[in-house]
Amino acid sequence: MAALGFCSGLPWALSGPTLRLWMASDHVALGLIGLTANIGLAYLLKFVWAGWFDDVRPPLLGRRRGWLIVVQAGLAVCILAEALCDPARQVGLILAVGALVAFCSASQDIIIDAWRIESFAPELQGAALACEVWGWRVAYLVSNAGVIALSVHTGWHVAVGAMAGLMLLGPLVVLAAAEPQVVRPAERMSFAQMVVEPLREFLARRGALVILAFVLLFRLGGALGAPMLAPFYLALGFDRAAIAVANGPVSLVCGLLGTALGAVLVVRLGVARALLATALLQAGALCLYPVLGLFPHAPHILLLISAVEAFTDAFSDTGFLSYLSGLCAPAYTATQYALFSSAAPLALHTVAGASGFLAARVGFEAFFVTAALAAAPGILLLLVILRRYPPAARRREKTS
Repeated sequence: MAALGFCSGLPWALSGPTLRLWMASDHVALGLIGLTANIGLAYLLKFVWAGWFDDVRPPLLGRRRGWLIVVQAGLAVCILAEALCDPARQVGLILAVGALVAFCSASQDIIIDAWRIESFAPELQGAALACEVWGWRVAYLVSNAGVIALSVHTGWHVAVGAMAGLMLLGPLVVLAAAEPQVVRPAERMSFAQMVVEPLREFLARRGALVILAFVLLFRLGGALGAPMLAPFYLALGFDRAAIAVANGPVSLVCGLLGTALGAVLVVRLGVARALLATALLQAGALCLYPVLGLFPHAPHILLLISAVEAFTDAFSDTGFLSYLSGLCAPAYTATQYALFSSAAPLALHTVAGASGFLAARVGFEAFFVTAALAAAPGILLLLVILRRYPPAARRREKTS
């Protein structure tokens, strides 16, 4: 699972933060850089074609391994195509190729999640998921800080192209894995059975629209600010080497610690109080970026803020994903979790596309203050939910 998690995490930064820094380094306009947030829509819509991987069986290696080999080969080709692009002259092309990377990456995530669920007993799912997350974070370090650091010596084309070669390790992992032995019904499920019924069940619950609004808005502040981090760092005078160090091993360790502490907090305080604590901490972390603007050319301040960001992101994810898990009805667990986890980053891949235009208009410091304030609606909705529709009540409804 750690190896499959590595395969899952490797392409993510190549259509997100690493791509944005490459474009910013080549002096692409802020508005166009902000549009990179929209190319990740595949991660939101993956539930639409997820049924394809259940219904259609490849001719070789089984349903899960056969599709993984195909998708991973496609990922390697798309990453190589991205490496051959020139952001300064081919902005439209690199955005299109980045969207293909995101589509193949989202498809890979679908199959890996299915493989995990089908391969491990229920009591081992938590351990399997934890190993996957650790592998993902190591891969994110490689394709983000690693590519940035390598680009200082080799240039962006070689650094990104190296990730295409590294992606070829994926098929080796798949060949070493076992195909899950699952008995499937002979007839295919209809679209209504796969998507509409689970959604209808959720919307029939008390407070469903308020809860859905919270899921959509919880990450609005972070989603709005994320696309502008790379241009902001460069505008403050930090070079690629300093940015690579800031996103390097220290941030990785802080992210792993945030995941572990968040899990402990959920156990000790319960999902409700843990979620409120993580929401407030996440909003506070957004306020650090205007502070960074007061310390240009100070790599130690950049390292500190990046470490805090990595910790709070991981810390927040644990509480939030635990809450989403508790929303799922037993009859529709897999589908409802896919729907919730697709809805959660909606802001990142829609309204965040306008972040570059907003930053260009008001300036970076005012922009990040706005991003911090954008976290307020999610916190207010959370307070309403904790008062009127607490997570414990959700669990009782599912068992009644």
